Amino acid sequence: MSERLNGKVIVITGATKGIGKGIAYICAKEGAKIVVNGRNKDAGLKVAENIIQKYGTDAIFIQSDISTETGCRELIEQSIAYFGRIDGLVNNAGIFPRGTILETTEQLFDNIFDVNIKGPFFCSKYAIKEMLKTGGGSIVQIGSTNAYSGMENLVAYSCSKGAMRTLNKSIASHYAKHKIRSNWVTVGWVASEGEIELHESMGTSEEELKKWAESVIPTGEMQTEEDMAYGVVYLLSDESKQVTGTELHINGGLSL
Repeated sequence: MSERLNGKVIVITGATKGIGKGIAYICAKEGAKIVVNGRNKDAGLKVAENIIQKYGTDAIFIQSDISTETGCRELIEQSIAYFGRIDGLVNNAGIFPRGTILETTEQLFDNIFDVNIKGPFFCSKYAIKEMLKTGGGSIVQIGSTNAYSGMENLVAYSCSKGAMRTLNKSIASHYAKHKIRSNWVTVGWVASEGEIELHESMGTSEEELKKWAESVIPTGEMQTEEDMAYGVVYLLSDESKQVTGTELHINGGLSL
């Protein structure tokens, strides 16, 4: 086992599947103790169990709804109750239902913003409170290329990620003096479970999706969950102790 995150306690939202699960596994492989957060209890318990059995480090699942301040506070409080500290927070949970500005209802807008920005905002708030007690920590915001120039049918999602990008800069600039860092990962087009399921529901097979993506992405291939995870490990580790407020593009050149 590597020791890049040895002994660090890392809280990961939306870690029951997709990118979040991939991040949880790689962080555990690097020696971290993991708090798996999500809504699906069975899936979350399975991820935590797999981490313990495969990587020999400690892991727990905490079921909470991070679309509310109460859910965010409970996630951090329960993490502290079990592990005693938090060294890293990965704000990964997010939803991306389609809709142009003309199609977006108030309810859809609120649902997207509750998960995609209220969650990261209040999870960061309560994590920072704990990190101030222990001398610092690292927060990683899982962003998107849509924060820069959103797709027409992802307008509310794009706006939520733009707000997260601003949150990242705000935390970084105001808490660096306390050795609390915040960095952003620009996710590209990842062949995650959710992305594949979404396109299959719209009549596009996994093979067709990958061929389509390959024609758009400069490197010629979709990114994997592991591609995201190794970048996150760097930002959580002491290797990046002088890195804050940055935007790490892991998207095969889509940001270009």
